[in-house]
Amino acid sequence: MQARWQALGFAQADPFAIQTLAAKEARTNFHERGIVDVMNRLTLTAATLLATVSVAATAQARPMTAEDVAKLESVGAIAVSPDGNRIAYTTTRLPDVTEGEDNGGFESELKIATAPDYAREYLPDDISPSAVAFSPDGRMVTFLWAKDDDDRAVWGIPVDGGTYTKLAGVEDAAVRSYRFSPDGRTVYMLVGGETDEQREAQAKGGFIARVYEEEFKPARLFAAGLGDELDDDPRQIELPGYVSSFDVSSDGRTGIVETAPSPLVDDSYTAKRVNIIDLDSGEVRSVVETPGKIGDVEISPDGSQLSLIAGVDMNDPAATTLHLVDTATGQYRPLNAGAAEAAVDAEWLSDGRLAAVVHVGVQSRLRIYNADGTVAEEQDPGDLILTRIEAAGNRIAFAANSPQHPTELFVWNDGAFERWTNHNEWLSDITLGEQRAYTFTATDGQEVEGVLILPVGGVPEGGAPTIMNVHGGPEAHDSNGWQTAYSKPGQVAAGQGYAVFLPNYRGSTGYGVDFSKQHQGNYTDPEFRDIVDAKRALAADGITDADRTGITGGSYGGYASAWGATYYSDEFAASVMFVGISNQVSKFGTGDIPYEMYNVHSRAWPWDDWTKMLEISPVYHVDKARTPILIMHGEEDTRVDPGQSLELYRSIKIRQPDTPARLVFYPGEGHGNRKAASRYDYNLRMMRWFDTYLMTGDRDAPLPPARPQLAEGAQGAMADEDSED
Repeated sequence: MQARWQALGFAQADPFAIQTLAAKEARTNFHERGIVDVMNRLTLTAATLLATVSVAATAQARPMTAEDVAKLESVGAIAVSPDGNRIAYTTTRLPDVTEGEDNGGFESELKIATAPDYAREYLPDDISPSAVAFSPDGRMVTFLWAKDDDDRAVWGIPVDGGTYTKLAGVEDAAVRSYRFSPDGRTVYMLVGGETDEQREAQAKGGFIARVYEEEFKPARLFAAGLGDELDDDPRQIELPGYVSSFDVSSDGRTGIVETAPSPLVDDSYTAKRVNIIDLDSGEVRSVVETPGKIGDVEISPDGSQLSLIAGVDMNDPAATTLHLVDTATGQYRPLNAGAAEAAVDAEWLSDGRLAAVVHVGVQSRLRIYNADGTVAEEQDPGDLILTRIEAAGNRIAFAANSPQHPTELFVWNDGAFERWTNHNEWLSDITLGEQRAYTFTATDGQEVEGVLILPVGGVPEGGAPTIMNVHGGPEAHDSNGWQTAYSKPGQVAAGQGYAVFLPNYRGSTGYGVDFSKQHQGNYTDPEFRDIVDAKRALAADGITDADRTGITGGSYGGYASAWGATYYSDEFAASVMFVGISNQVSKFGTGDIPYEMYNVHSRAWPWDDWTKMLEISPVYHVDKARTPILIMHGEEDTRVDPGQSLELYRSIKIRQPDTPARLVFYPGEGHGNRKAASRYDYNLRMMRWFDTYLMTGDRDAPLPPARPQLAEGAQGAMADEDSED
């Protein structure tokens, strides 16, 4: 707080004033009605002092921008040393193309923390590690990395200092994941399939035809010895089916292997199973015959149980129910079946108890179970959204975010969640809009919750222009944590005077299996009607300007955005659709998850009723389309074919030529943008579209320029300047 006070322009702070400022900030975070008027709540002396502070703060504060989003950094992987004294973690960031860095995907750095705000970097800048772990004796931090043109292998670096060394690898194969035997003498590595020598030879002659969905090679498991010299001939262990992940028991004898009939995405959703195998022979001892989707799987310290987050049946949209599994028999039982919540991650503690991160609506909880499945305790982390948990020794660590910051490292310490990292200190210079949970009643009486971000400076009379930011899935949910990203307007929009609402509409997780199934067999209603009901509730509360409400989202949220621009065109003044669905008939034939869509969404095939499937397609309702719509899509998307966006664009351009519409393709991108330049470009385009049509309320405004105005330091901007010279 002393540093914060000095940042406001004062050389030295009075202790009472610091205490008062801290109290003000606490109320600002938790008060439901917005920024508290300090002068109405404090003594005259303190109020006068804080009024002076307010002037200084206003002079320095600024709204968030797309350039800020481009440089956000967050905590990635987390690993706790066996004795609990060290926490290894990676930080992830994209190249800052706004400052001229070369375009690319996410980069990571390895750090080791031993106390709050005390971490040491361990690797050179040109190494971007993944899959961070500790060796069983805790003396080494290990990671996956590909050096130069070599395949990805297992590397390690001593925690007490020294150089990094290659520990194990498999010739002509990239290591996907790895685990150590408890004695540290063996490392097990999951690698890609065998090289198809015939295909490689033919490719040299130009024969590069690809047989769709037929030329898969199953992953392989190898065991390499660890010693003074590299094991050049690791032993292969035969595995059943197509393996996606594995783990090793504490006695080193048992492997936990997740397999599916094929590596197809659809099979990973509908047919994946957990196998308990003998690591020496590869023999399958038992199979956990769960009927639905599978999430996190962990082995108890004594090897007798698994914790398994899974679906309760084949029609359960998501793996959100926590189970205990007997490793001897494969029998399983749920611990939170039917609860209005979603289990997100779990970790066994050294004393045999099980710690689980559970999301209840837009908030999160830490719940600790006894070994028999009874609840030992539950902790509320306040405004933190816990997303992952790791534990070893006496230490429990979390990845968590909040309305004020992206993901950071937190540690459970004497009954409190202690923050250990702070990677975006510059956020203290940003004025953020108030953020809170918001609940409304839908047309049919269902209570629906979401996250509301208010404009910086408060809501004007008559309501604020509002962006409905709709999550994908729909088997997902938005939490009351950090909600600003390249495709999520969040605090960038709030800084420009918008309100943003993220609805957890019917079909969302976090509210129990029954709630997530309410949309099944009824595409668009009630799920998208919930969004319209949210708009009307927010308008009735004076928050939203009903005539200036927009909608955006990706994937299923893109479907909602297309529906809002066509069927519900009268409700929305502007739409930004990303990798979204426009035609449910053609979507079936061009996507990669037809069975998953059938099991947990449509509950019918297109040929069961062609007309019904067309009627819940935005292209069918283009005759109503008056909403200006910006459509964006990755050209390499296999989940939702780019043709879905082209269909809607072409239909609008021909049937509604006066409706502003633009289609933007991103070469090399898939179901969501991964490269820094594509993300920055997307954010600029999204906000400019809303500024043009939503902020003004003018649906007839001309199209904005085809190319966004880049930051001065961006490479594209510099190239333009060079060409002009």
